[in-house]
Formats: sequence, C-alpha cells, structure tokens
Amino acid sequence: MAENNVENPQNDEKKAGLNFVQQLVADDLKAGKNGGRLNTRFPPEPNGYLHIGHAKAICMDFGVAEMFGGTTNLRFDDTNPVKEDTEYEQAIMRDIHWLGYDWGDRLYYASDYFPKLFDFAIDLIKRGLAYVDDQSAEQIAAQKGTPTTPGQNSPYRDRTPEENLDLFLRMNKGEFPEGSRVLRAKIDMASDNMHFRDPIMYRIILKPHWRTGDKWKVYPMYDFAHGQSDYFEGVTHSICTLEFVPHRPLYDYFVRLLAGDTVDQYCPRQIEFNRLNLTYTVMSKRKLRQLVEEHTVSGWDDPRMPTLCGLRRRGYTPQSIKNFINDIGYTKYEALNDISLLEHAIRDDLNRNATRVCAVLNPVKVVITNYPDDKVELLDMDNNPEQENAGTHKMPFSRELYIERDDFMENPPKKFFRLTPGKEVRLKGGYIIMCTGCTKDAQGNVTEIQCTYDPDTLSGMPGANRKVKGTLHWVSARHCHDAEVRLYDRLFAVENPSAETERDFRELLNPDSLKVIDNAKVEPWLADNAKVEDKFQFQRIGYFCVDPDSTPEKLVFNRTIGLKDSWAKAQKK
Repeated sequence: MAENNVENPQNDEKKAGLNFVQQLVADDLKAGKNGGRLNTRFPPEPNGYLHIGHAKAICMDFGVAEMFGGTTNLRFDDTNPVKEDTEYEQAIMRDIHWLGYDWGDRLYYASDYFPKLFDFAIDLIKRGLAYVDDQSAEQIAAQKGTPTTPGQNSPYRDRTPEENLDLFLRMNKGEFPEGSRVLRAKIDMASDNMHFRDPIMYRIILKPHWRTGDKWKVYPMYDFAHGQSDYFEGVTHSICTLEFVPHRPLYDYFVRLLAGDTVDQYCPRQIEFNRLNLTYTVMSKRKLRQLVEEHTVSGWDDPRMPTLCGLRRRGYTPQSIKNFINDIGYTKYEALNDISLLEHAIRDDLNRNATRVCAVLNPVKVVITNYPDDKVELLDMDNNPEQENAGTHKMPFSRELYIERDDFMENPPKKFFRLTPGKEVRLKGGYIIMCTGCTKDAQGNVTEIQCTYDPDTLSGMPGANRKVKGTLHWVSARHCHDAEVRLYDRLFAVENPSAETERDFRELLNPDSLKVIDNAKVEPWLADNAKVEDKFQFQRIGYFCVDPDSTPEKLVFNRTIGLKDSWAKAQKK
C-alpha cells in the first residue's frame, strides 16, 4: 500500500470553502481511518480522449490529495481490449499534465491485477459464491426482473464448484467462443438493488490485450475489477460520479470478501458527486467518437469538441477550466451547466493575461492622403492594460492601412460612431483621421476609403487628448501579414442535445460552428513573435489562439471566445 504523510486537518476541516467531498475526507483523516493515509485515484478507460467532464473528476481526485498532503494514482481501466489503444493512453496522460497534475511514480493498470483478480474469482468459485452461466446476454437481462419484481435464477446457478472451476479455467484457455459463457457472482436474484442480482464478473474476449497479449481469454467487468484494484493499491477514497451510487454496495461487498478479517484496518471508501453536464454539447464518448469517425469534426482535438485537447487547441487555459469547475462546485444533485459560465471563465482569464494585438478580418483599404508616402512610424501599442508593467510593442503606421469593412458606412444610421464621410475617428494607439470620400467598383462595393489625419493627435502631441466618439483597430497595408482565422462557435444549435431523444443528435449540430476567413491581415509583430498555443486579444474582436496548422508563411488563428456573450444577446431577440 502507498505511504504518504497527510496534514492533520483537525483544525481545518470546518474552514470555509470545503465542499462536501473534501469535508468527508477531512473527517476520515481526523478520525484516523486507514492509518491517517490519503490516497485517491483517477481511473480512465483508454478507449477515447478525456473531455471537460473528466476534468471535474481530475480536479477532485488530484486536488483533494494536494489539499491534505495525500497522493493520487493514475490507473488505466484497461479491461476491454476491443476498444483500447495506446493512442488514448498517451493522450490521457498529456491532458492530465496539461491541467497541471502529476501522478509521480504511481502509474498503474487494471491489467496489472489480472492475476490477482483471476485468483480471487477462483476463490469465490470454490466458496460457492460464483458460477459459470451459459445463457446469452439477452437471456440474462430478461431474467434480472425489475426494481419492483424479483429476478429468476439461472438454470446454471446450482452447478457444483468443481464444474464451475473446470468451465472457468477452460474459458480462459479459449475453448469457448465469445458470448457463450460468463462468470457470475452468486448473490441474490431478489435483491432490491439490481446490481446484486448475480452480476457478471468475467466475460470471454478473444482479442489480444495491448499490454498482456494472448495471456488472457477472460476479462473482468468494471464492477468486479474496480474495487479490488483500489484495494490492491491502497486507495483510501474512491471518488466517482453519481451514477455509481447504486454500485457502491456491490463495490463494498466484493472488497469485504477480498479483505476478510483485515477489512476493519483498511477499506476504500466510495464517495459520489454530480457529473459535469454542459449545454450546447454532448459528453457521450460514443457520440464524440462517432463525430470523429464520420469526419463531422476534424478530430478529437477539433476546437469545437468538449475534449480537453480540443479546448486546449481552441485556446482555453488550464486555469480557466479549474476556475469554471470551482465555480459550479460539487454537489449530490445532477445539473445542466450553462456553457456561458465556461466561456466567462476563459474570457476573464484571457482578459487578464492575453496580449492585445491588431488584426483585421474583413479588410478594406484606407489611404491617408495627407500622410507622406515614404514615411513609416513605429507606434507603441500596449500589451495588456490589465497588467502592471506589461509593456508595449511596436506597430508600423504608414499612408495605407486596412480597417474592418464593417467600420465604414457611407450613409450610417444614428449612433454609428465609426468611420463615415465628414466624421472623425481615432485609430487605436495612433492618430485621429477624418473620412473625405471613398472609391467603389462597378458593383457598388467600396474598394478604398480616403482620409486625412491630424498630426497633432498622436500620444505626446498637443491634441493627443482630443475626444472623438469612435476608436478603430487597423494594420499597415505595407507591413501586415496574411493570416487564416477560424471562427469557432458552439457545436450544437440546441441547448440540451441529449434531451432531444426523437431526433438523431447529428441533426442538432450547429451549421455555423465553423467559418474560415483566409484573407485576414495581422500586424507584423505577430509574425515574429506568435508561437503555437499563444493567446491574444484581437482588439475589438475577441480572443484567439495560434493553431498548430500555422506555417512560417501564414499564421492560423482559432477564435477562443468573443469579447462579449453574443449568444445571450441572440437569445433575447
């Protein structure tokens, strides 16, 4: 069993801020249970990528151990070789490290315990507490009964221990086809708890295991492997989600059979909390895999996916995810969390930490007619006004600029405070300019805007503090760089896709979840300084992250989130 030195929480357990799980752990430590040890575990299945729901479990499993000086095991629940792959194993470890947690030398696999679990199963067979059932899965399910009616005994329930042992050993030699036999615990087919109605312990799988090869032909079910693996590792607190509440008595039943007389000295405790459910997405690993395999999204790390690698690629930070999870908390009640809370968390984090830059997504040229054609000035642009001593970076200003096409109108409505003929605006970090006219093509589209500038309105000049109502972002046409900008939005168009049971979930996808702009213009400082996964605030537009698809010739940015919650406004209309 793992050893660790745990802080004495005797004076701290009632302090403000402890959630109910932390409080239960603190109470156990105060009572001296398990010799005062604290050892949690995170047990992912290596059959897919982690999503933000898993992040809530990770933050609890690792976080509570950190809070009280305990340890956390990472144990892969690799009990089904049909669906598992080393790709998922490596991705899971990357994601946990990205969140800021580490398991040290406590990396384990359920397959590490296959020999012990097999021996335990044989012991239960010899004690008359397990039997081999030849029925199909459908027959077994039909005989389980309902929560209000008892189940029916299997016709194979009264086989002798000798016959059951012979059949089980032959199952593991590969003598029988998959699905032909299972090993079941003999408990109580009339139990009020459906999980006690002779649960399946082992099934036949003839595919080689990615770690153990062809050694095993029978593999333990989760309910049989989980508690025993916790016991073998010395886990003190098995923290999981609410759907495992009815599994807890079976968890304790098997552990107590395994521990025997020593159970009073050490027994893992299962504690349950609510899952993280999020609006405008799905958390089903099966559905997420379907989106990937059908190429509806570009992969597990598509920035629209709720996977941790997808959120990372989109520009979410570990701290923003932790802040979001801390804000929604841990309870005993299931809830559907508004995705706007997650968006607020990343918006708040990036507002404090992201460098401000200028990028024009829908450019139209502006010519400052009274500015010298051969002149270039390097203006100081604030990196982040929310931070002290964040500094500045240089941005070139020249006669020809690009601004957003939407920032100009010939015949504007009332309260349009951007560029329009005869009106002035300030260029962010630069001069005040006034529109004097525009040029159009044969279709009436504006191709160029003519302006004049006031040379006394730059910072440090006499007119620097002159007030105008509009401020626009811009880039120098001569110095800017081309960029591709991917405008990601929510993956689904409906708030709760899982509740739309009469429609295929793929019909609920948001058709506007991705728009690609391939002719954006960004300031040259980005071309020299931006690295993959760097986050920036595009002035007046939103927060963006450098995508791995970027090349030296062309940067690619993913929109993380807008400056404001545009969805909330849309819902009010």
